[in-house]
Amino acid sequence: MGGDGNIIGSGIFISPKGVLEHSGSVGLALVVWVLGGCIAALGSLCYAELGVTIPKSGGDYSYVTEIFGGLMGFLLLWSAVLIMYPTTLAVIALTFSSYVLQPVFPNCVPPYMATRMLSATCLLLLTWVNCSSVRMATRIQDVFTVGKLMALGLIIVVGLVQICNGNYEALTPQVAFSMERTPSVGQIALAFLQASFAFSGWNFLNYVTEEVVEPRRNLPRAIYISIPLVTFVYTLTNIAYFSSMSPEELLSSNAVAVTFGEKLLGMFSVIMPISVALSTFGGINGYLFTSSRLCFSGAREGHLPSLLAMIHYKNCTPIPALLVCCAATIVILCIGETHNLINYVSFINYLSYGVTIAGLLYYRWKKPNLYRPIKVNLLVPVCYLMFWALLLGFSLYSEPVVCGVGLVIMLTGVPVYFLGVHWKEKPKCIYTFIERATYVGQRLCFVVFPQFDPIEIATPSEWTDRLQTQVLPVTVFKVPRAFFQ
Repeated sequence: MGGDGNIIGSGIFISPKGVLEHSGSVGLALVVWVLGGCIAALGSLCYAELGVTIPKSGGDYSYVTEIFGGLMGFLLLWSAVLIMYPTTLAVIALTFSSYVLQPVFPNCVPPYMATRMLSATCLLLLTWVNCSSVRMATRIQDVFTVGKLMALGLIIVVGLVQICNGNYEALTPQVAFSMERTPSVGQIALAFLQASFAFSGWNFLNYVTEEVVEPRRNLPRAIYISIPLVTFVYTLTNIAYFSSMSPEELLSSNAVAVTFGEKLLGMFSVIMPISVALSTFGGINGYLFTSSRLCFSGAREGHLPSLLAMIHYKNCTPIPALLVCCAATIVILCIGETHNLINYVSFINYLSYGVTIAGLLYYRWKKPNLYRPIKVNLLVPVCYLMFWALLLGFSLYSEPVVCGVGLVIMLTGVPVYFLGVHWKEKPKCIYTFIERATYVGQRLCFVVFPQFDPIEIATPSEWTDRLQTQVLPVTVFKVPRAFFQ
């Protein structure tokens, strides 16, 4: 699951409404989509340099930990575990339920409880699948990718047919850039945050750098191919929407692709909600897999409780990490609305991207003579960081509560780090409690520490040392090496 397969996801079925709402016109919305792809390309080039200079899997978390130390790495991990992945999962799950229920409630918004219950049911089902078998989870991902490609292909083809038939009045410059109100800079920044949700995934290849064959050659190649392709597909998809839907129709729709299908596909319109539901179902599965791997990696480094670094003794699946991701997502499902959640997660995403790319500049200054197989022009990270600072500043100004809450949650990781990780001489009662809780978790989930190859064993934290020696008088099972990288 690399390259554009990770980027092209359910975001394109969610974000168009938010981008149009904040940008104020069709033309400016399309500009935001194109520029969003350009910004993703700049970030990807910076990550390519980091990926071959610091050849560790784990993406942002590994790079920031290496460059800035444990505290910054922990804060990135903390925000990812508590905010980024659960919120993204919640948004995709809510999109799944909206597209499934919209044909059932064609003239109104699907009931709040119905969407939440269906979203939670889907999430629990896929958590069970991922707990049961890694192979089954990857097969689901492969099969349901077809739904994503089918939906996008159908939308683009039908939209191009509409344009060839002369239905492109809304796309002419004089109409496309006409607006009832001129959007503020803050609103345009929020439009970029909405678009960035659809592009999220451009850095996923860095999470498995150690598995990439010849990263010096293949990382840049993946960027040069995937980012322009994704930008092209997303722009064409939005052009297709506007070829047959007025801005008012798009803004009033809770499932844009369903409304598009009902207008143009007639009796075959049922294909659209089915295709999008398949796409979002696969998206939930993919994010569950990735987020549980991040929890697992953080626990293996001693930054999260050791229970999260354990796997099922037979199925080799990280059950505790999956359960934590599922529980956090269900909590967010109950308290958030889709487009606010997108602003929320995109703000924290951009914050982590900026910190990581700032780390690239700091690392060049700190270790100027270090061999860098890929070295991007200095203007690339500088341009990205200038855009990053403007985007986050205006977003915080426009949505102080949404963005401020994200910052506060991230900063709560500071005392957690000093109490849980940095503080080495804890009272014996704390270790006893942790050991007993871990033992209960092991008994409930049937999990043990995996056996690593000697080359993979990092210096363990004190938590891990004590737990491994005192809690686990059990057989440790060997699992496929690539699963942990």
